[in-house]
Amino acid sequence: MSDFGTAEESELFDPVRWRPSALFRRCRKWIGATRRRRWTTWAIIALVVLFLCPGIMAVLATAETSTGTVSAPNSALSWMRVKDSSGVELSSYLFATNRGGVLNPGNLVMSFLIIVLFAIWLVITVTAIWLPTDTLDFGWLTVVSKPLEGVAHSLSGQIATPIMLVTFVAIGGIPVGVFIVRGYFSKASMQVVMMVGVAILGPLFLAEPLAEVLAPDGLLAQGRNLGISVAAGLNGNSNPNPNQLIQTMQADMADNFARSPLQVWNFGHVVDDRASCRAAWSAGVMAGDEDRVKNGMKSCGDSAAYSAADNPSVGQIGAGILLLLSGTVLLLFGAYLAIKVIWAALDSIYYGFMTIFGFAAGGFVYGPTQTFTIRCVVHGFVSAARMAVFVIFLGVYELFLGDLFQQARGQVMSVFVIVAIVEIVAIFQLKRLNAGLEKGNDWIANRFALAIQNGGARAGSGGGGGGATALGMGQFGTSHKMGGMGLMAMMGGASTLANSPLTEWMMMGLPGSFHPQSRLKKAITEAQGGVWAEDGRFGGRFGWYSQSYMNRELFAANAGAEAGAYGGLDSFLGNAAAVQGVIDVGGTAADAYGAMLGSGARNEERARLAARSRATIAGAAANEPLQDRDLAFLAAALRHTQNSARLLINGNGTAEEVAANMGTLQQAAREFRRVRAGGVTLADNVDPHLSHVNYVEEYMNNGRARHANYDPDAARAKMEALNDVINNGASGYVRGSGTAERDRLFDAGVDETTADRMKQWVMNEHAKDAQRATERLIGNVADPEAIRDLRDTVYQAVRTEHLAAGRTGDLSNTVTPRGTNPNHPSWVRTMSQVDRLLRN
Repeated sequence: MSDFGTAEESELFDPVRWRPSALFRRCRKWIGATRRRRWTTWAIIALVVLFLCPGIMAVLATAETSTGTVSAPNSALSWMRVKDSSGVELSSYLFATNRGGVLNPGNLVMSFLIIVLFAIWLVITVTAIWLPTDTLDFGWLTVVSKPLEGVAHSLSGQIATPIMLVTFVAIGGIPVGVFIVRGYFSKASMQVVMMVGVAILGPLFLAEPLAEVLAPDGLLAQGRNLGISVAAGLNGNSNPNPNQLIQTMQADMADNFARSPLQVWNFGHVVDDRASCRAAWSAGVMAGDEDRVKNGMKSCGDSAAYSAADNPSVGQIGAGILLLLSGTVLLLFGAYLAIKVIWAALDSIYYGFMTIFGFAAGGFVYGPTQTFTIRCVVHGFVSAARMAVFVIFLGVYELFLGDLFQQARGQVMSVFVIVAIVEIVAIFQLKRLNAGLEKGNDWIANRFALAIQNGGARAGSGGGGGGATALGMGQFGTSHKMGGMGLMAMMGGASTLANSPLTEWMMMGLPGSFHPQSRLKKAITEAQGGVWAEDGRFGGRFGWYSQSYMNRELFAANAGAEAGAYGGLDSFLGNAAAVQGVIDVGGTAADAYGAMLGSGARNEERARLAARSRATIAGAAANEPLQDRDLAFLAAALRHTQNSARLLINGNGTAEEVAANMGTLQQAAREFRRVRAGGVTLADNVDPHLSHVNYVEEYMNNGRARHANYDPDAARAKMEALNDVINNGASGYVRGSGTAERDRLFDAGVDETTADRMKQWVMNEHAKDAQRATERLIGNVADPEAIRDLRDTVYQAVRTEHLAAGRTGDLSNTVTPRGTNPNHPSWVRTMSQVDRLLRN
């Protein structure tokens, strides 16, 4: 019993136990415990899906139908007042379908999904149609025109005072006097004319600063009317009324993008082709009654439309998704066009305010201020022209899409993908058109300013390329929107400022002070500096990081030192010694290549061959049937070298590869001798029968093929006798119970330790003989007897290792002993090439 009650009570009130995931796992485990529970659970789920869910959805559908029968339009969209050509508000549109019920759950689900898609599509489409047309109607401009005019009057009253005008006229007279003194009479005359013009036009403009922009017959209204007139002319209307034409344009868009697509979606085709069906559909939609719409299709004789409406299908869901995507693209186009039109209007208003400063003061003074006034006036007119161009663009676009829908002959779904693509292209075309108008705007202002500043003379010089820039224009190609190299220059300047040491100092040492992660970068720099900058830790000449790479320095130093005793680097023998030097200090053949180059080797090919030869022979040594790995490496080196020589003689190898193998063979003999350098002293009695030295010397002579006492069986008997002493001991031996060699060892007093020493002496002698024979071969590799003697010497050592281990069997898969075949006729001539390489 604990303070928290019993174990059962603690588990009951454990909050982890009652988590939703834990409850779900326990319920699933309980349900799946027996087959009866699983069947019962699935039966309950099936009943809920078939009866309860359809019942709930039927209630919702019934409620929606009851509200849909009200003739009032959608309150969320009705304020836009968008109507089609039949006078039906788009906010009243509905999708006539069979809502299904408890007994028809399939239609219930289908109709529910279709209605959801329809609701989203209707909002997007109505907004997309209303936005550009309402923007052209200038209703939004009427709301802001009065406050803007009041601000403009107040500003002009504060700036356009007699003192201000007299002051700037006096300042403007100074350049005129300078031009006259210096003989620039045409420029002086032009400046006088400019000042008089500003003095005459200034009061007219300053009396009503924004009248030319915001008035009903101002620049914006004229630009809008001009664009609508041109668009109407393209559509065949020679006497257009702008206000009526906007409504006509809106109705056309409603027919093309809402009415016809909805009918195709709902009925599979456009029902407006029949006048009676057109009237029936319009009446049913205006009444807000789906049953009236469907019955109207039956009464007008369009049974196919009635059948499609009474049987919702998956195809209608797909068509709804397609229309939804197309409507989204339409909304993007309408929003982009509306923004451009509003932008043009606000640009004109902005430059109207700026023109106040020009006519009140800046227009009298030669140079940048005068250019500023010209730019403001030009921008005001061009903004109206831009609006006209945008309206013409919309008119041409609507004409094209109208013809496209007419060609579809009622089956508008087939062209909706094309329409979406056209709208996307139109957005980019409109963007490019706007950029061109902005560049032309500054070009016109620059030409006017140049004409005034040059006294009416032709701008430029020499050939008159027209590339001159007026005072005050700057980089006029980037006046509104920084692009191209101007944007790159701005970004470069910001980068230079952010990375300036002065900026970092002012920002308390934050690197790249404008970067959002500058504080993180500072923290990382300080953290790294703590271990890198302090000598003796991670950084520094002898820090931990440097220590981790000092093995490379060791490899290179040892490679150079070892190569010096064998001809130096870039020689085949020296490179092989360098590889051995790297391996001696813990490296590998792969490390040796970099170590040789690092220590001064410049012949990369020879260094590569030396490293490859070492790695290849080391891999072959693993297959030698020997316990002594140094002897196995020597045997593999000898066999690999001889094989490469045979390939060279047969025309399938290279002298460089054989020379590299010769260097590795020399290092293999050196390694074998280095670990068996001698130092074993044996008893040397006067009586040869009792001398330990004489015994092992006889063994060596019995194994040498070219010695007078060559007798391999005698050598085997001597080694077997030594093995018997080591394995069975000497104290219990009875003379005469073994072989003659065993009795001889008994007479000489050889015990187990002495037998081991005698075998070590034999292997040391083999190592000495092998190194001597190897050096003789290296001295003249063209001598075939030299490699034969080395083969005999290594074979005798291999045989001794075989006998000393007490093994039986052949040695055919290791070094081949001397044979009786005559010399190969090409050996001397071919191997002379290798000999010259080794001497180089």
